[in-house]
Amino acid sequence: MASEENGEGKEHKSFADKLKHPFPELREKLKDTHLYDVKIKANHLKHKLGKLENLVNPNHRHDEKHEKITDEKRSKIASSHRFESFAPEREGNKIKWYVDGQDYFHAVSVALERAKEVVYIADWWLSPELFLRRPPFYNQEWRLDQVLKRRAEAGVKIYIIVYREVEAAITCNSEHTKKVLQGLCPEGTPGYGNIKVMRHPDHNVFENMGDMTFYWAHHEKFMVIDYELAFIGGLDLCFGRWDNRQHALADAHPSGVEHEMWPGQDFNNNRIMDFQSVDDWKSNELSKADFGRMPWHDVAMGVIGECVYDIAEHFVLRWNFVKRDKYKRDERFDWLLLEGREGDDEDIISIQRPKFPVGEYIKHPFTPLSNRGWTKEPQGTVHAQIVRSSGDWSSGILTEHSIQNAYKEVISNAQHFVYIENQFFITATGDQQVPIQNTIGRAIVDACVRAGKEGRKFRVIIVIPSIPGFAGDLRDDAAIGTRAIMDYQYKSIHRGEHSICGQIKEAGLDPNNYIFVFNLRSYDRLNKTPAMVRQEEKSGVKYQEIQRAAAEEIMGSAISGNEDPESAKKDSDNAGNEGKEEAIDRRRQFEAQADSAGHHENKPGHTADSIASTAMLLGGKVADQPFDGNIDEEKGNFVQEELYIHGKLLIVDDKTVICGSSNINDRSQLGIHDSELSIVMQDTNLIDSIMDGQPYQAGHHAASLRRFLWREHLGLLPAQDTDASKDPNAQPVGDCDNDVLPGKQEEFVVDPMSDELWKMWTENASRNTEMYRQLFRADPDDNITTFEGYEKFLPKSSGIKQGHLQDPFMPGEEVLKKLEQIKGHLVWMPLLFLEDAKMAEWGVQVNSVTESVYT
Repeated sequence: MASEENGEGKEHKSFADKLKHPFPELREKLKDTHLYDVKIKANHLKHKLGKLENLVNPNHRHDEKHEKITDEKRSKIASSHRFESFAPEREGNKIKWYVDGQDYFHAVSVALERAKEVVYIADWWLSPELFLRRPPFYNQEWRLDQVLKRRAEAGVKIYIIVYREVEAAITCNSEHTKKVLQGLCPEGTPGYGNIKVMRHPDHNVFENMGDMTFYWAHHEKFMVIDYELAFIGGLDLCFGRWDNRQHALADAHPSGVEHEMWPGQDFNNNRIMDFQSVDDWKSNELSKADFGRMPWHDVAMGVIGECVYDIAEHFVLRWNFVKRDKYKRDERFDWLLLEGREGDDEDIISIQRPKFPVGEYIKHPFTPLSNRGWTKEPQGTVHAQIVRSSGDWSSGILTEHSIQNAYKEVISNAQHFVYIENQFFITATGDQQVPIQNTIGRAIVDACVRAGKEGRKFRVIIVIPSIPGFAGDLRDDAAIGTRAIMDYQYKSIHRGEHSICGQIKEAGLDPNNYIFVFNLRSYDRLNKTPAMVRQEEKSGVKYQEIQRAAAEEIMGSAISGNEDPESAKKDSDNAGNEGKEEAIDRRRQFEAQADSAGHHENKPGHTADSIASTAMLLGGKVADQPFDGNIDEEKGNFVQEELYIHGKLLIVDDKTVICGSSNINDRSQLGIHDSELSIVMQDTNLIDSIMDGQPYQAGHHAASLRRFLWREHLGLLPAQDTDASKDPNAQPVGDCDNDVLPGKQEEFVVDPMSDELWKMWTENASRNTEMYRQLFRADPDDNITTFEGYEKFLPKSSGIKQGHLQDPFMPGEEVLKKLEQIKGHLVWMPLLFLEDAKMAEWGVQVNSVTESVYT
């Protein structure tokens, strides 16, 4: 507000100032007295009460003169940039891609360990107990809280912003995150005060009633380390995200807890059960002996270059805005000044100078930017630009939707193909699909129609989850919200005249020649063998009982933070408390019977803990995997689950890539809803390639990433070893380049428009879809067009656990033969699913007020 702007620093007082402060000497003398403290508190109370005015003035951040000046500055900057972004196009960036969590988290662990000055982290959800390297048993020091604690103790300043969830709706528990991280270094210990965590938005109706935000989230996932490098993409530092390219479902290990990959709540299947009480991170109500996890596919980038500055600027803006919005009178949180946004430009990053400031003004970075190599010379060959979705509630700025602008322009200019991986796909082709407002769909239609009129082969390949990752049977009333999202997706793609396919058809073209939609799916075998059953009987302990004990042993040895030093000491002193010891004793009791049960490694009767690698290159046959006894006894342990696509990725013509946190829906694309950050990349390093049989110059970054992804989906990559220490793809950007794993499989996917490649792609998808249908009745499915048909296809009354074989009478040998036909993870999106049913009835959950939440 104008009344809080700082007017000090002038040597000559104006006549008005003299009238306002006729006794300046007396004023100075009072500064060190109790009366002055009372005045400050009264001033703070006045401005706190002033927030009530915001109830009737939603434009309160943009209506005063100085606020309008700041808005004009920002608008002028954005209007001079491509996509109307706050950030300019930057040359000479070195950018490395990371596919799936194993590579990304390992690279993050290495980079964090090297931090010397400052770390910024922005996440939707952050789990302090997340292991960045696996197996956890052998990587205790690489738990996220341990890494951050070490860096804080070494003097690194760590700033973290996480989304403050609506607790009744979301289970990520940001309060636990903040409490743990800020308690890692108690007062009187090294590192005290070096970890600061902000949560936003505020849901305290008494403190912030004029700025309450319940529906929208801070959804960015990025990190800046020492202003040297940054990470940006779709991966939060949280439970459920670590995975590798074979995407295992199974994590039961009767032969020993040291082999476990997903301890405690990190083992999750959102389709069966949402996370429960994540502050009790060692517990898990989902039995590993009965269910598979939901595998997770994601993509992120590592960046060195001028774009690091833009990512940092976005963080600093958000930090200062949250300081202003929520912590203005909280001395624990300082204002962050930024080199390059100083003096008259500091308002661009939301710096305020109130009359009675609380907190210091700290200049970042701590050492000059000129010390960074990227300020002196190009570090790589990638032309890149940071884009965002951001607005008044999330950053205190006028609405910016440069991510949507980028998507639309890049897709509209596509000449050969558009490849999309995204968690959601809800978009409009115009103004006829209310309430959907983003028009990425129109850009897709225009690109297809133009190609059709020009006689060019052109494909739009979309890979999204078959079902949004929410728990519950789709037939239940509780799943109306999930069905609503699916309904909007189907209407975006092909249902109705205003859908993408409908508009292509209206232009006189066959949409089946242009639009192709796929899901991913994975299978595995739970290691609940007859030997394990015997082990349970002999020990008197169920495997589910030892899951907690396993988590206690694996996770409990790492020190969790605590805001209260005395409590922290007590927790440390009582590391061997009764409950923990009893759980560990039960586990030892169970494992003591391993030999007598006939379940021991490298001896007759030992079985594989996971067979997910059999869908990958050189993974062997399912029938050749070691089984304990009769296959007809063990066939019930085969499971499947959708492979959840969480990446937010666009690749066009093997030249342009957009990657970040932004989904394709209104929540992510409008700027007034969820906050997002993405990066647009075009590599100037052009390589000889092929496009539709003709010589072609492709961008190395885009082409190498697209080829790697397609090989993973087709099963043309080998399974990964969990030791990523020597894997080039798991190292920080700048250490080494991506390893494309060259060979005949890489050569096979060089031409994205090759008829031979497309034949494998579609045939794999068709065969995999049919095998999952025959073996598991995997839903959703094209054979389910009504709710009555749903019950016939997958009876609720069957008593068969979700994800398991549906025909108990199918011979084991037949099961093996069908599983061996599955290659990679591609399946077709069931576009006929519930097409003859009303998917989402209007009512309490879905109505004119709530529908924007689902889009």
